[in-house]
Amino acid sequence: MFIGSHLSISKGFEDAIKQAVSIGANTFQFFTRNPRGSKAKKLNLDDIKKAEEIWIQNKFASLLAHAPYTYNFASNKEKTWELAKRLLRDDLERLSHLSICNYLVMHPGNHIKEGMEFGIQRIAEGINQVLEGNENTMILLETMSGKGTEVGYRFGQLKEIINRIKYNKKIGICFDTCHTYSAGYDIINNLDDVLEEFDEILGIERLKVVHLNDSKHELGSKKDRHACIGEGTLGLSGILNFINHPKLKGIPIFLETPNDIQGYEREIKLLKYGYNK
Repeated sequence: MFIGSHLSISKGFEDAIKQAVSIGANTFQFFTRNPRGSKAKKLNLDDIKKAEEIWIQNKFASLLAHAPYTYNFASNKEKTWELAKRLLRDDLERLSHLSICNYLVMHPGNHIKEGMEFGIQRIAEGINQVLEGNENTMILLETMSGKGTEVGYRFGQLKEIINRIKYNKKIGICFDTCHTYSAGYDIINNLDDVLEEFDEILGIERLKVVHLNDSKHELGSKKDRHACIGEGTLGLSGILNFINHPKLKGIPIFLETPNDIQGYEREIKLLKYGYNK
């Protein structure tokens, strides 16, 4: 099982990867830059080289880069849309120096009352203006909860975006358990049906990573409130059933639960062994 949490790279990748090893993780997620802004720390190639050595020694899965929340590819505001494109270009260029990270996950965007069709077309158009087809990083669109004017809370919406992207072999999916459950997909009582629907619409081969979170709200609430594993409406047994489904075998799992490092360590043990060893 490849499992990790969200870790800070403020002290560098070497420090973060050592921290991941210390809590029993064999991968981790990190923000490419300030999650609420646009500033990015200058890359230290020596630090990256040292991190790569530890990554190889510990047989890690690919790390997962998370785009800042300032991306909004569905926006009708030119300044916001241009910022999203500029940041994505820069993030892809920076990640090209990080061989241990193959994926960049992003929220598709919010159409801000312009309508779903507008949002879908705007996202695809924006990504088309960035992707050149030779990138070594795959963009992962995240499944969303449907709060507000979010685009991407139905599998069909994500499929429509992908269909309109020229180099769509560079596009995959990040399946967020809290978001998807809140969007109305019953992954607790009808997991087989949900994964079959995902496969029919998007293709299971596009599912590259999982954001594993319990939810503070009920099925179909369209609310994005993560809970610690086993402390929400998904429940521990439901989550264990999810991660052990045959169709999800080998897919890296990333915790985004409201936790500190010790909490992540407990959850990793819980998911690996079924109890807090």
